[in-house]
Amino acid sequence: MVRLVLPIFLVLCISLLQETSCLPSRTRKAVPGQQTAAEDDDVKSQLEKLWEEVNSLKEIQALQTVCLRGIKAHKKCYLTIEEPKHYHEANEDCIAQGGTLATPRDVNENNELNNYAKRSAPGSKDFWIGVADIVKEGQYVDVNSMPISYWNWDRSKKQPTGTKRESCVVLSVAAQGKWYDEVCRSQKKYICEYLIP
Repeated sequence: MVRLVLPIFLVLCISLLQETSCLPSRTRKAVPGQQTAAEDDDVKSQLEKLWEEVNSLKEIQALQTVCLRGIKAHKKCYLTIEEPKHYHEANEDCIAQGGTLATPRDVNENNELNNYAKRSAPGSKDFWIGVADIVKEGQYVDVNSMPISYWNWDRSKKQPTGTKRESCVVLSVAAQGKWYDEVCRSQKKYICEYLIP
């Protein structure tokens, strides 16, 4: 549906622009081949607005495609990526796709991520999430360097271990969604998160 709407929208916009730019001005007599600077600016302004709308529609279409492959929950889309990467590569890949590594903000989001990871990648047990203490040991932040107020550490394994080597956080499906810290260079599958506008 969206793929059909975009081309129709573009055709209508272009035809409207052609129609409005060909009409003579009401305040003065039209002289063929002459346009005032104000008319030029008006046409440029209309074109810029159209391109903004087209780019916005492209972003929405891309997000809908991601959401179709993943799940929608809590005003976000989540998508598991099964090609293992180290933490920084995983985060860069999510950013390149228009998102970030998933960061559960409460128990409901954490449970949703755990259940989705279990269903979407059966047999996989660990996934990078967007939490780390790379900058300051013991101070866990999300991928935007904002402090987190929710965590789900696996206390049975004395997590987080608190060592400087293990600075990136993994959601463990094997441990029912509990978290543990890990060496950032380890290869793990990961979950990307995309905000729904």
